[in-house]
Amino acid sequence: MKVLHLISGGETGGSRKHVVTLLSRLPKEEVCLAVFQEGALAQEARESGIRVEVFAQSSRYDLSVLKRLVTFIGVEGFDILHTHGPRANFFGSFIKHKISCKWMTTIHSDPMLDFMKSGIKGKVFTKLNLFSLKRIDYFFAVSERFKENLMKFGISEEKIQAIYNGIEFTAPVEKTNHLYEELNLSEDDFVMTMVARLHPIKGHEMVLNSLKQLNNPSIKLLLVGDGPIRNELEQIADKLDLGKNVRFLGFRKDIQEIYSISSISLLASFSESFPLVLLEAANEQVPIITTDVGGVRELVKPPLHGWVVPVDNQPKYQEAMEEAYQLHVEKTLPLKGQNLRTYAESTYSLQHLAELTRETYKKMII
Repeated sequence: MKVLHLISGGETGGSRKHVVTLLSRLPKEEVCLAVFQEGALAQEARESGIRVEVFAQSSRYDLSVLKRLVTFIGVEGFDILHTHGPRANFFGSFIKHKISCKWMTTIHSDPMLDFMKSGIKGKVFTKLNLFSLKRIDYFFAVSERFKENLMKFGISEEKIQAIYNGIEFTAPVEKTNHLYEELNLSEDDFVMTMVARLHPIKGHEMVLNSLKQLNNPSIKLLLVGDGPIRNELEQIADKLDLGKNVRFLGFRKDIQEIYSISSISLLASFSESFPLVLLEAANEQVPIITTDVGGVRELVKPPLHGWVVPVDNQPKYQEAMEEAYQLHVEKTLPLKGQNLRTYAESTYSLQHLAELTRETYKKMII
């Protein structure tokens, strides 16, 4: 059995982590990763011993790579093409009739919101993405909610497998004290960490507005990640006079160390599947405030593990932040993180994800 995973290669968020961690647990001789550009994803995959092939494009609209991709699939004799993300799905729709292998995809995000705030171009890309989904043989949906969404698009339930993200749980890292100096923090600060691509769908603006309303110099916000609206968010932070409260950290590889000095983890998205970043927070025993998206309620059980608030509801989000800060002052907040770690470790292992994925592959090629 041979499986080719196809993804654009420019991803910096959860889908990047999902692909690399999943492929690292599958037999190396059975999988290959194809990308359209070099980046953090390809680099991390190679470091994990995963075979990576680059089909470089002159631009994201360069379709000349499709002929090379079809030839590569045929020569290598892949049994399954497994795509991730709108661009890979769209290209899959172009070559489906030219390849003999089965085609499946993992739905990491809501197809209706992938091109949020992208104007007319975004509307066109959304239609193309939905067109591509209609042609795929089988789907992994990274939450039950996303499975239900696919069914609303007219996709048969028999073609969809809900499959949750998993990670390799490790011992929580010791508090990384040098980060306090690097990030100009005090050990007494209430540190909120938000690991998310800087994109409108992630809800950063609501978090910044909530932080402004709290008006507490002891509360610090670490924004980990990069993306198309970084300048816009930096301007909003300046306008709200949050320069002393907010740190824009960009892309980081030391997420575990950052969580080691964090009091709470934040997710404020308008839509998600099953965010891997929440499992990473759970690994480090960091409780969570999250909007009610995707499958988060299956991980975060309020009040035991944290807070789940309605999507795009700033008053409720701000209220959760205030409650978390009060528990921090009372020194009872860490208990929620310990409870979260215990539950997550027993339920969301990377091994389970890999085994279910491989079992599904085998069923597809029988």
